[in-house]
Amino acid sequence: MTTTELPVIAAVDGSSHSYEALDWAAREAVRRGLPLTIVHARVPGRRTVQEAQQRQADELLAESVRRVSLVAPDLHPSTLSPLDFPVAALTSLGGNASLLVLGSRGLGGFRSLLIGSNSLATASMATCPVVVIHSGRGDDDAVDAAETFPDIVAGVAADESSEAVLEFAFEAAAARPGARLRIVHGWTMFSSMLSGGPAFDRDAAAGAAERTLAELTAGRREKYPQVELVLEPTHGSASRTLVTASATAALTVIGRRKGGEELGFGLSPVAQTTLTHALGPVAVVPC
Repeated sequence: MTTTELPVIAAVDGSSHSYEALDWAAREAVRRGLPLTIVHARVPGRRTVQEAQQRQADELLAESVRRVSLVAPDLHPSTLSPLDFPVAALTSLGGNASLLVLGSRGLGGFRSLLIGSNSLATASMATCPVVVIHSGRGDDDAVDAAETFPDIVAGVAADESSEAVLEFAFEAAAARPGARLRIVHGWTMFSSMLSGGPAFDRDAAAGAAERTLAELTAGRREKYPQVELVLEPTHGSASRTLVTASATAALTVIGRRKGGEELGFGLSPVAQTTLTHALGPVAVVPC
């Protein structure tokens, strides 16, 4: 199986959040021409418990396949029910996936939490992009939210770490005819100074941020001529801008620096705030 054929993996646990994630994953697999794998992790326990868990997993996966047949009739998903803790199972499977898709909370989530621990940990540690589906925008379950919210929003840093984020965002926009790609970069006078730019002239710093975005996206304009591109250098909080933009976006794309996975330090403050408070689907891309 080549890289372009690696499956979209959807994690299900029977919660409404996971079913929304499954629907999104099925549609995304169709858009990208990729296979879909549905996964339900069984937590290790006594043998009698494992037998009961296997029966429940079989029923849940069968119901998930039936659901996919309604959302994407031409898609024929495979299923897995690994015996492992959810985060461990998903991060392991992510090594051979195009992306992982999961709900913001599962059956064990507290209503007061904006995002569940499994979702946050998987997004922090997986080696492939992770899409977390936030609920509550009031979309008709039978209608793809991308029809109502066509924009793809990507938050980028002004350095080479944004390459993977940009590539994922352009691919996502190209898979959605008519979608705009909004590239958001939050800057301050302090960040301008740290990057060697203007330190005291706000207008000059704003111009430098705009030129940086133009340079970062220059090559991809030719590669993806069908994508309408909007550059948005924003003075101030990048996380606030991204959270606001997520309310009317089909997908918000953010980066996660590699290297801190084992200690759980994969998400920057901007990425964690965006993932926690976003009002729509968020893709976390290792970069």
